[in-house]
Amino acid sequence: MARFTLPRDLYHGQGALENLKTLTGKKAIVVVGGGSMKRFGFLDKVEQYLKEAGMEVRLFEGVEPDPSVETVMKGAQAMREFNPDWIVAIGGGSPIDAAKAMWAFYEYPDVTFEDLCIPFNFPTLRTKAKFCAIPSTSGTATEVTAFSVITDYQKGIKYPLADFNITPDVAIVDPDLAETMPAKLTANTGMDAFTHAVEAYVSTLHCDYTDPLAIHALEMINADLVDSYNGDMAARDRMHNAQCLAGMAFSNALLGIVHSMAHKTGAAYSGGHIVHGAANAMYLPKVIAYNAKVAEACHRYAVIAKYLGLKGETDEQLKDALIARIRQMNDQLHIAQCIRDYEGGMVGEEEFLAKLPEVAKNAVGDACTGSNPRPITPEQMEQLLKCCYYDTEVDF
Repeated sequence: MARFTLPRDLYHGQGALENLKTLTGKKAIVVVGGGSMKRFGFLDKVEQYLKEAGMEVRLFEGVEPDPSVETVMKGAQAMREFNPDWIVAIGGGSPIDAAKAMWAFYEYPDVTFEDLCIPFNFPTLRTKAKFCAIPSTSGTATEVTAFSVITDYQKGIKYPLADFNITPDVAIVDPDLAETMPAKLTANTGMDAFTHAVEAYVSTLHCDYTDPLAIHALEMINADLVDSYNGDMAARDRMHNAQCLAGMAFSNALLGIVHSMAHKTGAAYSGGHIVHGAANAMYLPKVIAYNAKVAEACHRYAVIAKYLGLKGETDEQLKDALIARIRQMNDQLHIAQCIRDYEGGMVGEEEFLAKLPEVAKNAVGDACTGSNPRPITPEQMEQLLKCCYYDTEVDF
């Protein structure tokens, strides 16, 4: 038996933000990030629509990229003081992910972060509030997923929290918000979405309900991401839908070791963060090569390649064509092909090698590893991460 869970309502298309007027409640807290939603006028619209719905509104602003445990705790405290019956999160993946975790601590002040790190171990939510998510970026799809990623900066580790309890009640997928993304963010979030769909399609938990969503998302992203990056707003609007479809797929099929590696390398190095979408873009070709040693996984990569119109006579050739296409997209989007070249050498070789055993061990232990189509040991993970650092061939 398996489960397939999505938000109760999903409003999409230009002007969808106005559906906030239909929410019923007394108080809403709005969780938002660093200021772009305010600069572009969307935060004012959110407040206005919620007030038109008859609610008292309070803001929790300033959620940082890669939100911290500390920010989550501050937000939960603000919620306990205000006692909202709606939590509305608007912006990129960070404020929405942070708000999901705040939600748990708001309703259950005594729960610990360690409790929530255990996959599918959240307490029953909606005892105090419902959740509405409004994405401004086209990548994480956290508005429709059972996931939240929170960073423990003391340990330098990103933790993916997973539970169907944190799938939002309402998602508002309005492309007007995505049109504000700068090109670099468009590239990184787009490759995050592409990786979501690929990993969902080859996951050990894929099913008849998730496969069509993953494949259609991949077709759309393949057709529209580069044009979206280059400023085509019609393509940008379609990408906002595509990333949401990819999210529906992976929230239910789960992911694989591309995400395990991205989670555990993202905040591990002193030179700065490896942005999540860029990490996925760099690691995905290497992980495909690793997983394709399993015949069934190789076949499913070949199926993806066929849907994308790539050429090849055998599964092996089609898998190679898919890898080549991903690397071509990385070049077109100006994303590095390996960690060594990322941001002009931000992650030095000496630090990378020194931290490699610990990072590899943490990646193997990540919540996403269990649904990867090929098992992996810490030793193999070290080898794979080296391939991702130096851009060398995967031959094991």
